[in-house]
Amino acid sequence: MPTNRNALIRYKTLDACLRNRFRRWTLDDLIDHVAEALYDYEGRDAGISRRTIQADLQMMRSDKLGYNAPIVVVEKKFYQYNDPDYSITQTPLSAQDLDRMNEAVEMLKQFRGFSHFDQLTGVVQRLEEHIRTKTTQQPSVIDFERNDHLRGLDWLDPLYRAVTARQPILLDYQSFRAKESRQFMFHGWWLKEFRNRWFVVGQRQDEEQIVNLALDRIRGIGAAPPEATYRPAPDDLTPATFYRDAIGVSVSPTMRVRTVQILVSPEHAPYVETKPLHPSQKLTERRDDGCVFELSVQLNFELEREILGFGEGMTVLAPAWLRRRIQARLAQAGRKYDGNDSGFTTQTQSERPDAGL
Repeated sequence: MPTNRNALIRYKTLDACLRNRFRRWTLDDLIDHVAEALYDYEGRDAGISRRTIQADLQMMRSDKLGYNAPIVVVEKKFYQYNDPDYSITQTPLSAQDLDRMNEAVEMLKQFRGFSHFDQLTGVVQRLEEHIRTKTTQQPSVIDFERNDHLRGLDWLDPLYRAVTARQPILLDYQSFRAKESRQFMFHGWWLKEFRNRWFVVGQRQDEEQIVNLALDRIRGIGAAPPEATYRPAPDDLTPATFYRDAIGVSVSPTMRVRTVQILVSPEHAPYVETKPLHPSQKLTERRDDGCVFELSVQLNFELEREILGFGEGMTVLAPAWLRRRIQARLAQAGRKYDGNDSGFTTQTQSERPDAGL
């Protein structure tokens, strides 16, 4: 990686532009975008010369920094990556990079014990373990949850900058149900992580409804028209208040909060008790057939998925509507296992893969 912070900002900005197929980039477009990024990061309003950006593109093409970026010029005018999946962020870290990261980790560890450090503990452990495995070539001793095939994380940085700068953006987005992507102006308010997936939360320009958009469904990000005005979140709306009565990311402004009672079998009760499904969860009764927990939440998709994930180990006692819905979904799932149409034979207890363990 480049040792000059200014150059690193330029390279990262050019990388984001070249990966973005939402628009076509001329050299002048790249110059303007880099100038804006430098102003956002460092408050520098100095112009960027054509020679500087041309030299940056040539440096990224070369192997001097290990990038070997497949930058091509289309129609003798527009710059882009020949490989749409390429990014300089995928290049391996150098020894110097690892040394600098290690210095940063050691500095952060000095803040242990302070209240503000609590939320950084997992981040610091991840960095420290990553650096240790890279420098010692030893296997990791901490197995963090991850998804190597997760898409969309490259949009985190431009979205974060747009949210913090309070700027609307143009999104090229394709929902799971849509056959093609569509473009619209979006006002992002915050970023949300749930179950290893990232979402940007805000409003579309032509709608009042609050929506959460999955980053892995974003196809491109572009700048909004200069005359576009950012629409901020209401003053009393924060992530803490927005998700207070819900599990996951699906929140309805019209759905009222319900009291949910669930019976958890003795085998699963310790897990649910030590890792609550929701902050409102409380233990109301211990019985021979398990523990009864109560929580106050909206009846959304994520709640149903949590309950179904426990299978026979969790039973909904109330409300009646949710109990009937879970019962119907389990019955439907059970019917998929009826008969022997799949071609697989039913295994006896002695034939199970874990038999004898």
